[in-house]
Amino acid sequence: MKTEDITTIQKLLMSWYLKHHRKLPWRETTNPYHIWVSEVMLQQTQVKTVIPYYKKFLASFPDIQSLANTDIQLVLKRWEGLGYYARARNLHRAAMIVLNDHNGIIPEKYADFRKLPGVGDYIAAAVLSFAFGCPHPVVDGNVKRVLARLCLISQPTNKPASYPIFKTIAGKLLDMKNPGNFNQAVMELGALICKPKNPNCDTCPLQRFCMASQAGSVEEYPKRIKSKPIPQHHIAVGIVLKNDKILITRRKIDGLLGGLWEFPGGEVKPYETPEAACIREIKEEVNLEVGIDSFVKRIKHAYTHFKIVMDVFICCFVSGRIHLSGPEDFKWIKISEMDRFPFPKSNHKIFPHLLKSINQASRK
Repeated sequence: MKTEDITTIQKLLMSWYLKHHRKLPWRETTNPYHIWVSEVMLQQTQVKTVIPYYKKFLASFPDIQSLANTDIQLVLKRWEGLGYYARARNLHRAAMIVLNDHNGIIPEKYADFRKLPGVGDYIAAAVLSFAFGCPHPVVDGNVKRVLARLCLISQPTNKPASYPIFKTIAGKLLDMKNPGNFNQAVMELGALICKPKNPNCDTCPLQRFCMASQAGSVEEYPKRIKSKPIPQHHIAVGIVLKNDKILITRRKIDGLLGGLWEFPGGEVKPYETPEAACIREIKEEVNLEVGIDSFVKRIKHAYTHFKIVMDVFICCFVSGRIHLSGPEDFKWIKISEMDRFPFPKSNHKIFPHLLKSINQASRK
């Protein structure tokens, strides 16, 4: 692409962005911590979902010191419902490192910031360009889509080996005088105009430079490798009742849903009934003998790489003393105390049906 074309693209895109960009709370600040929080939350999550979480999170943890000095359980509680909880755990760990190793000041050097937990190339480039004006090109899904159409890039956007190609082109287009706003402009163009389906090409400021538009092949880009079918798992969990309290267990801090509380249970084996699986899993996880009292609800929930069908049962305590094998901790709590603990969204789907089922079990 010619130098004069790049300069024109920069001017057209910046002019469009200044007129049409969405007013978002993290765009109204240059505070690197606030911008960092927003970018972590925005990973794989829609803007409209993030906004209320962003505001509540910063109300609880207004600066990096307050986040670093807070127990991870409270951090997870504030993150509850947003999903991808490793983001919260990594952000908390990173805040502690910044406080202890960098005197509470977020490093401006790319290499130093990139070393922090949860900070990949995208987060590093976004935060440093938005907050400090550092000339690092941002490459996310929106940017890849814009570049694939603009330059007819045939490499699949979801193939890791393609990333350097998109980063190189993004770097060549980057406005070095205003890298933060330019990065946001490309991302905003992808979000509002150059959408995955039915892009608004007629209103795109870059249409005359877009090779896909000129070739009439916009819908053919970006290229993607076809994803494998998402597997589905059958889960059985038990609400174990004992002396008007219910049993909850906490998952180990690392891994899927790490640090969250849940009702004990696990996967139903082939040729095993959900009831039998519930009893077996509770015995294996916490060493309790329980009986099935009643069926509560079948819950369906989708994660990024798999889906679950979860059968939920009210269980009566029979015998045993708790010995953990898998969970990190346990508590016997009153049902009124559940809102004190961070639970996965799949467990939240149980809550509306829980009180009625427990009351029915208690009357038997």
